[in-house]
Amino acid sequence: MKKLFCLFLFFSACIAPLLAQDDAEGCKDPGLFTRMPGYHIYRCEDLQFDKYDFIISDGKTQSVEGHHLFIIYYVNDNVQQPSPLQIVRNYTNAVKKIGGQVLYEYEDGGMQNAIMKVVKDGKETWTYLNASGSGQYSLQIIEKEAMSQDVVADASSMAKAIRETGRVALYGIYFDTGKSELKPDSQAALDQISRLLSADTSLKLYVVGHTDNAGAYDANMKLSLDRSEAVVNALVTKYKVSALRLKACGDGPTAPVAANDTNEGKALNRRVELVKQ
Repeated sequence: MKKLFCLFLFFSACIAPLLAQDDAEGCKDPGLFTRMPGYHIYRCEDLQFDKYDFIISDGKTQSVEGHHLFIIYYVNDNVQQPSPLQIVRNYTNAVKKIGGQVLYEYEDGGMQNAIMKVVKDGKETWTYLNASGSGQYSLQIIEKEAMSQDVVADASSMAKAIRETGRVALYGIYFDTGKSELKPDSQAALDQISRLLSADTSLKLYVVGHTDNAGAYDANMKLSLDRSEAVVNALVTKYKVSALRLKACGDGPTAPVAANDTNEGKALNRRVELVKQ
């Protein structure tokens, strides 16, 4: 039984097959999968952050963002090539063995296609497999994650938004899910808030926490207030801002700026706002 299993595609805990032809420079198998025996990597792309639209049913797609891998495999010379269906079955069987889901399968012009999702070690991975009868197959893989925010609004842009609208939404203040402790990545945004307050010593602010609609209402209201209090406490203790200039408020999910029907909308609703008193 064990020998029979290892004839099929399996995950990286098993030994990778020997390569008869070289892979493209800098390319390797993804962490989740090995490859079909007798194949080499013809081309690959590795994008730190991107999105891909996965077909999850007839006429319906799901856009997923995160680390994007694209790999094309070609069959080696003098190797009997498997059918597209055999390739798809190897992958879908492997996904099912570790509790993953096959979301959708379809045939298109002789090509076999499968969309799969695996949640493992806290990471959600989506894969689109396309297998043709011409000796090649490809994988589009998204390791779902939020983008690392490299651009933070500076003090001058915050001041401009407050002058024009009375408020500014911040997305550079980070918390773990369901928690109110500030993460270290929040420092850049806190630095800019401090500069904003230093530049205009008469400015007083409501610091308002917002959440998406996931979870219980009362818990979200408390969480949003706790998060805003964490921001105020950091500004008072670390940046020596007068506590009289800041008031923490929590609006929970009651003031969304986008629909909570998508992950993108929920991400926009999870924010901290500075509102002029």
